[in-house]
Amino acid sequence: MTDGSPSDLKNPALARGFSSPDTMRLVPEGLVGGPAARTAVNDGTALWLAGGPLAFTRVRLLWRPETGPADEIGFGLNDLRVWADRTDSAPMLDAALARLTGPRPDILNFDHSRPKIVGVLNVTPDSFSDGGQFESADAAINHGISMIDDGADMIDIGGESTRPGADPVSPETQCRRVLPVIDALAGRIPISVDTRSAQVMRRAVATGASVVNDVSALSADPEALKAAADLACPVILMHSLRAPKTMQVAPSYRDVRLDIADYLDGRLAACEAHGISRDRIVVDPGIGFGQNDAHIALLLRDLAVLHGLGCAVMLGASRKSFIGRIDRDGPAVARLGGSVAAASLGLARGVQFLRVHDVAQTRQAVAVWSHVEGR
Repeated sequence: MTDGSPSDLKNPALARGFSSPDTMRLVPEGLVGGPAARTAVNDGTALWLAGGPLAFTRVRLLWRPETGPADEIGFGLNDLRVWADRTDSAPMLDAALARLTGPRPDILNFDHSRPKIVGVLNVTPDSFSDGGQFESADAAINHGISMIDDGADMIDIGGESTRPGADPVSPETQCRRVLPVIDALAGRIPISVDTRSAQVMRRAVATGASVVNDVSALSADPEALKAAADLACPVILMHSLRAPKTMQVAPSYRDVRLDIADYLDGRLAACEAHGISRDRIVVDPGIGFGQNDAHIALLLRDLAVLHGLGCAVMLGASRKSFIGRIDRDGPAVARLGGSVAAASLGLARGVQFLRVHDVAQTRQAVAVWSHVEGR
């Protein structure tokens, strides 16, 4: 990557500009928080990222040439504006910046002064992270109460393992597993239901869930979009390369950052066509749902590109297998250090939700980060 200035842009794509916000992406960089962010925004050297509390002072322009890998170039904000004016790209840039900088809606009355912690509760016999530890309703309910006590802001309850290689689970089995747990916990804390099934979505919300979290971004079940529209609740759209059974079989992308952003943009358009407004949607890149370790590293580095979709962003990297492959491979429960490190990467990139197994430890990391950043 090179650094751009208005007087030295020889790349043909940059010379002619871009026709729409969707033909390029902006990766915000130089992120600052606390008093420094307010000062930089006030003096015009930074812009708020997703309405704050972080602000960015630079961007990387990321786009697809007609052939070959993605191309990118860095800009200071003033030079970015000069480039846009010279290439008649100002309307495109204004639209892209509006999505990147606009405040995110207060989903479930959550403000975004700090990232919210979503505790993972798998009511399954075969999830990668806890392997049936909370398969019984009583064990799951007790664990949910423990996560509430540890400081979770929301609990995500699923009755179907979506680990690599997992087989699908019927809606009836999912409901049998999750509904008693939702019923017991819903009065204490907001609940999201982790399912690809429209039937499970409807029954879970009727039981007390207030968010639908679909790892297929409402694409696996042909009735899912209608169900989510009818339920009128917030929706989490996650990218997955394929169904869990085959998603980790030789995953391939032209550019993992652009491919995932484009996929989620397409799913947002499908939602809007069904009356599901963008202001009640959270997007999730789906770490480990069809990527190799190099893909994951690049995706985590440039995670902030997803703010350009105009939605709140969730990161779920907790206990994922890439952590063990990087260092100290072992059981999922031994990946606490790497999980907190990945969450910290999300904090530094402005995500609004962290989906984690280890609530107390992540909560402490968020508290320290917020204290240092002056939240």
